[in-house]
Amino acid sequence: MTHPSLAPTLDLLEHLVAFDTRSSESNLPLIAFVQDYLRGHGVSSTLVHDSTLTKANLFATIGPADRPGLCLSGHTDVVPAAGQPWTVPPFALTRAEDRVYGRGTADMKGFLAAVLAAVPHFVRTCDATPIHLAFSYDEEVGCLGVRGLLAQLANASVKPLACVIGEPTGMQVAVAHKGKRAYRCCVKGLAGHSALTHLGVNAADFAAELVTFLRRTARDIKLRGHHDDEFDPPYTTVHTGRINGGIALNVIPDRAEVEFEIRNLPAEHPQAIVDAAQAYTQGELLGEMRATYEGSAIEWQELIDYPALADEPAAAWLKELACAATGNPRVRTLAFGTEGGLFQAIGIPTVVCGPGSIEQGHKADEFVTLDQLSQCLDFMDAISARVARGLTAGAA
Repeated sequence: MTHPSLAPTLDLLEHLVAFDTRSSESNLPLIAFVQDYLRGHGVSSTLVHDSTLTKANLFATIGPADRPGLCLSGHTDVVPAAGQPWTVPPFALTRAEDRVYGRGTADMKGFLAAVLAAVPHFVRTCDATPIHLAFSYDEEVGCLGVRGLLAQLANASVKPLACVIGEPTGMQVAVAHKGKRAYRCCVKGLAGHSALTHLGVNAADFAAELVTFLRRTARDIKLRGHHDDEFDPPYTTVHTGRINGGIALNVIPDRAEVEFEIRNLPAEHPQAIVDAAQAYTQGELLGEMRATYEGSAIEWQELIDYPALADEPAAAWLKELACAATGNPRVRTLAFGTEGGLFQAIGIPTVVCGPGSIEQGHKADEFVTLDQLSQCLDFMDAISARVARGLTAGAA
């Protein structure tokens, strides 16, 4: 059934999609739009900027500010659309039957639009316990932006009692996801003519040995490591995503780069994998390289680091509340990551629930269905009704 607030939700989503908030761009125009919208409903908000003052997180409280409430959180940035075979304009909302298309409709401006459409209802109902809104930047490049906001919340006299992150889950409550570490390893050798390979240090060869080591590690974890059948795949993964090196076939490459990631189960920590890979490169590989050229080097750069979201007992009441709001008692885990583990790390129980499917995110002709948006609006109604009766950690 279509929700009465679907039309204003689509109007808001049209505005949000029109803002080009790729992670490479500023999100301030979108944030200014949201601030103006909230102000029009009597809701003030604060911003937490990045160091360049070109991006900002937004935080707002609807209801009493002197007590903790439920936080609805989402990111404002989207991934690029260039180079993908879009059949509709990516930064304009296109409606076709039961779907709306556009970059970010699923991941995750559809959720943001539903939250904003529910603001007038929140204003009317949340007079005893608040609903907080947290809109962040740069989630798509490593959950970077929200950290500044969370640093302030961690030290605030009042912080949210719990959080729902609206990443696309098909409106099913997700209670856990894997964490992620990503690295770039730069191998520096010695160039030379390919006819004299014994006089050079082939950086591509040694980079390939690291990739082989990572592949062996991934295989060992799959075969003999810890498994958790709640996840798909049910083990920690190690994946090489990019290899680059060399300028010509007849030139010994003096530089090569490998980028890889680890997606770890909540019960496991990826540092042991990182330590093993670094020990292998700094010991076995670098020693062999420097036997030919003392100036050889292997340098590491961390690209992404965000924690897993664990299904913790402290969030049991929140899980029950969110499942009641969706009308679905079944919960799930996620293969992709969110900002949830960062909220959880500062003592804010967190679940993930939002409209759309991650299978549509990051693709050409990204879309969310009208039914999913209506379900999300129903969820907002149910959540606000529960908040209006008061929240107590540990009891749904």
